[in-house]
Amino acid sequence: MRYVLVLSSDRKPLDPCHPARARRLLKRGRAAVLRRYPFTIILKDRTAAESATHRYRLKIDPGSRTTGLAIICEDTGRLVWAAEIQHRGHEIHRQMMKRRQLRRARRSRKCRHRQPRFNNRRRKPGWLPPSLVSRVSNIETWVARLKRYVPITAISVELAKFDTQKLQNPEISGTEYQRGDLFGYEVREYLLEKWGHRCAYCGAENVPLEIDHIVPKSRGGSDRVSNLTISCRDCNLAKGNKTAAEFGHPEVQKEAKRPLRDAAAVNATRWAIFRRLQATGLPIEVGTGGRTKYNRTRLGLPKAHWTDAACVGESMPDDLFVRGITPLLIKATGHGRRKRCRTDRYGFPICHAPPAKKFMGFQTGGIVRAIVPKGKYAGVHIGRVAIRHRPSFRLNGFDVHPKYLEILQRADGYDYK
Repeated sequence: MRYVLVLSSDRKPLDPCHPARARRLLKRGRAAVLRRYPFTIILKDRTAAESATHRYRLKIDPGSRTTGLAIICEDTGRLVWAAEIQHRGHEIHRQMMKRRQLRRARRSRKCRHRQPRFNNRRRKPGWLPPSLVSRVSNIETWVARLKRYVPITAISVELAKFDTQKLQNPEISGTEYQRGDLFGYEVREYLLEKWGHRCAYCGAENVPLEIDHIVPKSRGGSDRVSNLTISCRDCNLAKGNKTAAEFGHPEVQKEAKRPLRDAAAVNATRWAIFRRLQATGLPIEVGTGGRTKYNRTRLGLPKAHWTDAACVGESMPDDLFVRGITPLLIKATGHGRRKRCRTDRYGFPICHAPPAKKFMGFQTGGIVRAIVPKGKYAGVHIGRVAIRHRPSFRLNGFDVHPKYLEILQRADGYDYK
């Protein structure tokens, strides 16, 4: 259950309402459906000047593959809306590598020698690869979209996954900073992320995990993160005073120095996200992953992207009401292919894409309802449509004539569940 987003008759955001109240408003004709995902209604008989609104905070937990979103009413401490955005950065990277291979093969087939040209192209300051730009753009798009539908007054974002000051110097002076409520959460969260939430020795999952020194402290080992790993209690006791290599796992020492690819992607985009959020003009609160986990542990919430988003930052209420909340699953799908010439597996052209992206008022990626009167697929079907430039579109794995289709929401580059 998610609260329904509400707009006034002059298209100003109001307080989200309970789904039961939204049904009554729609049934009585006082409201109409404006958007299906996220489900939004618009009132017909009330303006923003006639309504009182509360303060809402949008919380963001950026990730390399999935980003969590949560909207909390600061006056009541209730979570009213949550979502998880699945990015397509890895798909973009794969497609660009495929294009690179095709172009390299085409150049190698042309045996005529070409003089090298002077390459004076320079990247602009703050340049990011397209796979990372897509993550930033997804977050920016949804922040702007939610601002139109909810009276958001502030934003909280997890800017850093870990507190690098605590990672590099655990003996930093100042007892209030070193021995505060967050002591240990930064290092532990980093190690859990790095080792995939499983024991580094036996691979056990869903068991209590402990921080283990690869080279024991009694034999000169330090507390730096390059000497720490995660293990279950049985392996930790069996290892005893041995090093990881002596315990039969020399790969653990090598793995401990391996950088986190996903963490690198998050760190590369965090300031770009912060600058985009600053452009909204709303107050921005930043936090770390250790603070997020501390808040989630204190509230007893399960591990998920949307619960992590709800626990970002220090502006956490003492009690957070999340009962019955179901997150909206959003998957970035893009807006179609840019290449006009399509090739086979060897890079040879086979056809050209048609110039028009729409046909008979439909576009690939739009959410439609099909009412098929007879045949094998008779019934009502809802899903994303793939258009063909002939009167037969693709929907949920079968062909359907466009005369049976009704547009529910036009294509916006995302898929919803």
